[in-house]
Amino acid sequence: MVLAISGVLFVAFSLFLDNFFQISNLLSLLQNVSILGVLAVGMAVVVIGRGIDLTMVAVMVFSTGWAFVLVSRGMPIELALLLGMLLALGIGIVNGILVAYVEIPDIFATLAMATVIAGLGRFALVPSDNIFIGGDLGWLSALGTGTLAAIPMPVVLFLVIACVAFVGLRLTRYGAFIYAIGDNPLASRNSGIPIRPIRVLMYGISAFVAFCAGLIMAMTVSSVNTKLANSTMIYDIILVVVIGGIGLAGGKGSIRNVIAGTLLIGLLLNGMTIMNISYSAQNIIKSLILLLAIIVDSVVNPRDEQTSQQGDI
Repeated sequence: MVLAISGVLFVAFSLFLDNFFQISNLLSLLQNVSILGVLAVGMAVVVIGRGIDLTMVAVMVFSTGWAFVLVSRGMPIELALLLGMLLALGIGIVNGILVAYVEIPDIFATLAMATVIAGLGRFALVPSDNIFIGGDLGWLSALGTGTLAAIPMPVVLFLVIACVAFVGLRLTRYGAFIYAIGDNPLASRNSGIPIRPIRVLMYGISAFVAFCAGLIMAMTVSSVNTKLANSTMIYDIILVVVIGGIGLAGGKGSIRNVIAGTLLIGLLLNGMTIMNISYSAQNIIKSLILLLAIIVDSVVNPRDEQTSQQGDI
């Protein structure tokens, strides 16, 4: 259904919006939503396992931002990126421990951690709102500005990350564990699945994907804007996941849903931009779409198995 809606929007925008159906605009559309798509892949892994990660944007900007601050201070780029990746993984592991072992509800644990990351990161790791990346970074620059068969490299990397996540979820036992935990945690525990370590793994994966997204974004725009940690971007990520058809109740959906949701949101954003709809109005429209998608998801995929039984009032 999402792909059908995307097709209808594509045809409508092509017919009625000037400059929409142009190769340059379509490639720009794909490039603009590729970072959102990468982040949605990481969020999808957590949501399928019946969780949610509200720290992804904060992890993205502060792990990559800190890495490039270290580079500006003379540290070799490889070592700085390694430390930035370890910081992201450390945050993801802490999230997983808080959710799996301390048993704090995921939405509260990750919301609090996002606030801690934004405050501590701004105070101790990144000294300014914008970190500008200058100089020749060699192959690293190609991650944001390069092309492959005329396709922007961020789009290619999004597809590569999506394919890796798809294979991991569908063809490995750990992916099967994530689906099982999302579908029925109690039955998964009784069948011997290590629920707590798998949940830590889920949040570690989302943090790693967030670091990758931050690296691609930094190479694309040659800067890291830490103000994104306090933006509405995290809701855009959830919008892509939910509107793509991944149930918030867990255990349903796949990475193909993420690609479909990314295409739909990309078309909407590009069309609204061409129509000169203000940023505030766009946020209102996206919020209403997200609310509608959550309502539909709550009806189609009840989170409580007991309330989904027939005959309940």
